[in-house]
Amino acid sequence: MTFRFQIMVISIVFITSLFPQSVIRINQLGYQPDAIKVAVLMSEDGKIPNEFYIEDVFTGQVVFTSKAIKNTGPLGNFKGTARLNFSEFHTNGTFKIIFGNTESPYFRISDTIYNSTPDFILQYMRQQRCGYNPYLKDSCHNHDGFTVYSEDAPGYDSSQTSDLIPNTSYLIPVLGGWHDASDYLQYATTSATAAYQLLFAYKKNPKAFGDWYDRNGDPGANGIPDVLDEARWGLEWLDRMYPGGEEMYQQIADDRDHQMFRLPTEDSVNYGKGLYRPVYRVTGKPQGLMKYKNRSTGVASIAGKFASTMALGSELMQSIDPEFSARLHKKAIEAYEYGEKYPGISQTAPCKAPYFYEEENWVDDMELAAAQLYAVTGDAGYLNNARKYGIMEEITPWIGADTASHYQWFPFINLGHYLIAGDKSDSSDQFAKFYQNGLDKLYNRGKDDPFFIGVPYIWCSNNLVSAAMTQAKLYHELTGDQKFLEMEASLRDWLFGCNPWGTSMIVGLPKWGDFPVDPHSAFTHVYNYPVDGGLVDGPIYSTIFGKLIGIHLAEPDEYARFQPGRAVYHDDWGDYSTNEPTMDGTAGLAIYLSSFFKTTKEDVKETAKNAEDAKGEKLNEKSVESASSAFYQTFYKGALIRLDSTKKNIALMFTGHEFADGHKTITETLNKFNIKGNFFFTGDFYRNPQFSEIIKELKKSGHYLGAHSDKHLLYNSWEKRDSTIVSKATFEKDVIDNYREMLKFDISKNDAPWFLPPYEWYNNEIASWTEGLGLKLINFTPGTKSNQDWTIPSGSYYFSSDSIYSTFANFEESSTNGMNGFLLLTHFGTHPERIDKFYAKLEQLILHLKQKGYKFVRL
Repeated sequence: MTFRFQIMVISIVFITSLFPQSVIRINQLGYQPDAIKVAVLMSEDGKIPNEFYIEDVFTGQVVFTSKAIKNTGPLGNFKGTARLNFSEFHTNGTFKIIFGNTESPYFRISDTIYNSTPDFILQYMRQQRCGYNPYLKDSCHNHDGFTVYSEDAPGYDSSQTSDLIPNTSYLIPVLGGWHDASDYLQYATTSATAAYQLLFAYKKNPKAFGDWYDRNGDPGANGIPDVLDEARWGLEWLDRMYPGGEEMYQQIADDRDHQMFRLPTEDSVNYGKGLYRPVYRVTGKPQGLMKYKNRSTGVASIAGKFASTMALGSELMQSIDPEFSARLHKKAIEAYEYGEKYPGISQTAPCKAPYFYEEENWVDDMELAAAQLYAVTGDAGYLNNARKYGIMEEITPWIGADTASHYQWFPFINLGHYLIAGDKSDSSDQFAKFYQNGLDKLYNRGKDDPFFIGVPYIWCSNNLVSAAMTQAKLYHELTGDQKFLEMEASLRDWLFGCNPWGTSMIVGLPKWGDFPVDPHSAFTHVYNYPVDGGLVDGPIYSTIFGKLIGIHLAEPDEYARFQPGRAVYHDDWGDYSTNEPTMDGTAGLAIYLSSFFKTTKEDVKETAKNAEDAKGEKLNEKSVESASSAFYQTFYKGALIRLDSTKKNIALMFTGHEFADGHKTITETLNKFNIKGNFFFTGDFYRNPQFSEIIKELKKSGHYLGAHSDKHLLYNSWEKRDSTIVSKATFEKDVIDNYREMLKFDISKNDAPWFLPPYEWYNNEIASWTEGLGLKLINFTPGTKSNQDWTIPSGSYYFSSDSIYSTFANFEESSTNGMNGFLLLTHFGTHPERIDKFYAKLEQLILHLKQKGYKFVRL
């Protein structure tokens, strides 16, 4: 054997050893305690043990054992797979699954794990805005647009000049709305559906949405939930696209847009009239300005979408803008009548390429429009029509199909069925049955799949997953039938990483997990801007992928080992078929994610307590929601750096690693004033036998004792803060080891949920990893220099105790809110070279602040 060949063999063995023989896929976001919880094992050697364990990562103890294992056969390169059911485990915390020699990633179990997700996906919707774009702080497509196909519109009469709208000279102001995906086309088909689903989500689950942005999408609350602000952005565009009567427009631009990756504000594509883009009028006839044409037969599919969205919008906008609401109400009725007059489909228009939204069903759109108009007007005639249309399409046709054209049956979920079934009329059971029949088809297709997935892997398969799990959720709500709960959970888990590739399908969610980082998007690929919140298309059949025009992989396939064979997914900007976020797919998640919002009893109690302190009044649970708007906490790079700035509360924080020389002065001073302090110590501090009695004394006195890392590692570069210099595994071990030392003093993770990073230095990635462990990152409030009490005279810089105290006093005097909510950090001990100890001034500091009316709080 030659030396070169020996090296090659050794290299192959080494590389192979880097990969475990098995992997466990989980929902990376986590699970609610009472949810159905199933992980999936993928085994390359086919070995399936008969038992698995769950370990609490903070204690290292096995907390659950189970034999609930279902073998599900081979998948791609893996000779065996199995479903590991741990639904009977209900404990809150952070855990991992151990199955033979294989361990899962860490995962969380928490009632509130989904609480922030509905607002998170709205980030992508705001980034997709046309006109003023709050992400870019700039505007785009200000010249939209000039009309095309006006002379082909229904009812056009060339003898009536009042009806004459010349083909390319009539300009119509239609600025606004959302870009459809990573290109800058705009379609009423998808935009109306997205707006309706946002409105529907809010109506069903209003408490799930916060108010952090204004109407323009800029930071700052405006008293209106952000989801309604976002839906209104879409509604206002639809209002412009539908002047009324039989003048309706459904598309801006066409595939001539696909010339280059650029930001929307830099769009210079010329459609023959400078920066003006074509606006396609609804005609009910085939359209396509160049080689390719669609197959339109009527207007009902698009008119129905306008009608349903405007009807629901009129209801929810009533209290916000009555005049706008009234206009939407009027147009909803007109759009519905337009659809009834011209039944059939109105497809989007292709141009140079054969790709377009090939929608072939329309009765579902008219059903939803009629059902929504009935809900708004109470006119029974609409309900009768809704039933008529609903019976014509009992099951959305993609359900049960093995393949379909692009958006052949859209929307992917029939919400009209839900409205009729929820009306509790004579036909309600019938329409709930329609949902059941569709879910049965999905169930039977997916029941033997390792991931319990029965949707076809067509273009935008993730949209089908979202629609299916939403239908299952709504069906369970209507009937209480539990048959589809495991399938629903599997569909949900699929989107968050329990899939062959082990990646979330939503960009940036969860922040601590594996998610698309190279999506087909100019924002990311060219400008390195994240497209957080966007749902990517998802896997497609390998046969479809192989036939698409202009598709390629820019980098080697990082998921090659896990590709299941018949379907592929790539986190690669060159793959527009599986890794492009879509606006309508993202909006569709709002209904489902908002349904999981939970307010725990502890949240209610804490909110009420904080609000009482702030307002001086007693609150009941009903008033908690309004009181929560009084909270003004400050976060920086994912860490809490200030408590409520409207309240004169201060938390005194002390950190310790090597030194504890201040313990006597600090503890005696705190005890003198009956103040509870907040102490954050490293693992080395906790394991140091010299400090053992100090820790016990602090705990006995009721002070907060928390974590400050195990070894006081530097997590990220001093020079380039966003550059993390430790691996995620190193970080997690450092934090967990710190907590395991705390356990020796009977201090659990639940006792100490706040984590203060070493050196008080961190970045967004560290904050995300902290959240992934189920902890909350905290840091000092800047401005007083109190944290510089560690500096020594021989160092590169030095702050005397007098100078620190002077800075602190000046800040309190000059700042608008003083030190309200301050997290005031000093050190528990300092290097012996520093003789000038700032903790000697603690009593003076406390007296000064008490005279100013401040209270001192324990975290």
